[in-house]
Order: sequence, then C-alpha cells, then structure tokens
Amino acid sequence: MTLTESRIEDTYPTRVAGEAKLLERTDPTVWGTESDGPMDAAALASHDAKGFSIIEGLLSPAEVQGYWQELVRLSSDEQLKADERVITEKKSGDVRSIFEVHKISELISELARDPRVLDRAKQILGSEVYLHQSRVNYMPGFKGAGFYWHSDFETWHAEDGMPKPRAVSCSIALTDNYPFNGGLMVMPGSQRTFVQCVGETPEDHYKASLKEQEIGVPSQDDITKLAAECGIEQFTGPAGSALFFDSNIMHGSGSNITPYPRSNIFLVFNSIENALVEPFAAKAPRPTFIGARDFTPLTR
Repeated sequence: MTLTESRIEDTYPTRVAGEAKLLERTDPTVWGTESDGPMDAAALASHDAKGFSIIEGLLSPAEVQGYWQELVRLSSDEQLKADERVITEKKSGDVRSIFEVHKISELISELARDPRVLDRAKQILGSEVYLHQSRVNYMPGFKGAGFYWHSDFETWHAEDGMPKPRAVSCSIALTDNYPFNGGLMVMPGSQRTFVQCVGETPEDHYKASLKEQEIGVPSQDDITKLAAECGIEQFTGPAGSALFFDSNIMHGSGSNITPYPRSNIFLVFNSIENALVEPFAAKAPRPTFIGARDFTPLTR
C-alpha cells in the first residue's frame, strides 16, 4: 500500500500563527473491547482514563539480556553510525536513537510481532495495525539528554500526515527505570486534550528536531494548565517492563546525570484505518524511516 493522496478535514489544526488553544479530543482512546485481546475490561477502562498502561515483566530477564546485547551491537557498529537513521546527541555526538530498527535488527522485528506486544496494540486500536515508527533509545549515565514535554501525535499529524490519534506506542525498558535516571513522565488523562503549537514547520525540520525539538512543543502556560489538571506520573520499574501509551498523551523526560543508563525499545503501532495522508502542517512528509508509508498489517 502507498501514501493516500486525498486530503481530509483537519480536526486537529496546529503550528498556528496566532494564539495556541487547547482542543477537546473528538476520538476515542480505546477502540477495541475485552474480547479483542489480552487486556480485560478493567485494564481497558484504566487505559481509557489515564491514556497509558504499564505491563510489568513483559520480557523475561533472559530476553532482556538478549535485547540489551543487541542494542550494544547496534550502537557499536561503525558502519551503521554513518546511516541517516542513527541520531546522535547534539553535544556529545553519542548515539541517541536508531530509527527503523525493525529493518536493521531481525530480533526487534520479531519483537514487534510478538503476541504479547502486537495483540495489545491491536486491542487498544480496535483494528489491524502496522508499524508507523520503530527505534531504540539510548540514555547513557551522566550525559543522557532528556526530551521536552510534547505530544507525539502533534508531530505525526503536522509532519507525517496522521489524520487521527489512533496510534499507540510501546516502550519496553531494557534497563531499570528509577525516578532519578531520566524515566519517562506522563500526564494521565492529558490524551483527551489536543494542545496546539505555535510556529511554522521549517523545511527538513526532522534533522534538528530529532536532536532537540523547538517547533511543535507546547507553551509553558499550556503545560502548567495540563499538569494542574492531570498531574504527573512516572514510568518506573525493572527491566522488562513495558509502557503502552496513547499517541496524544503529554509526556517528557529529564536528563540522566546518574551513573545508571536508561535504554528502551520503542514501537509505534498505527491503525490501518488511520493511514497517513499529506502532512497537515509541513510542506513535505518526513522520511519513511521516521514515519512509515507502508500500511501492510503486521502479522505474527
């Protein structure tokens, strides 16, 4: 399947010239039912309310070790470092992320199709799904830079052409997540509010934004309003835990100045009924290694 060329109504306008607004979300958070997958009714209701679910022990200790060795292998590959899919830290030059990693690593490709992961994504989204994006994130001890508050959907909508927030991300921890080593922070319930951002999208914005995003981030006032309304929770837990979170939830992470590294595998599943169109607030779509345009459903 290829990129849908038709234009559709923009129900989540962003990158505006004037004052940004907080818009009420018009789409569900959970699209499926208890009969569609492994999550029971209570788990689905919690995900619907909070916008995220934590699955402890998704991977066994032996599996964690295997994936950790794979991340070490990838980050040590000198030929791979010249690949456009490898993003380095703005200051240190160390590997920050490797995108489209399911096409680089057979091990991670198999993980995306693992029923423990895939079946939950299909249940939450209520349909067959494809991989919109995959990557591994490295946050080394002492010098791992954080990610400022943002909604992934805002960027995927503006720059990739994702029509609706019918996508879910799965972050699988390969290191222990402590409150003090840059763990992901989320605002529970914030997925129900779409936060407009101010500013025109620069050409080839992804080249700068993947290192440090400045366009497509909410104002401090809007972050303060959401935090007051929703509060802030943090994803902590042992290696092997997984966080499934809505594409529109407000989230971010602090820098890691501890000796303890924090690395994860990040898989983004989008409904095949939410295939990308032309970007809503950019002149051209980002490269396919960031926002895939092959909408073939994932199968086991």
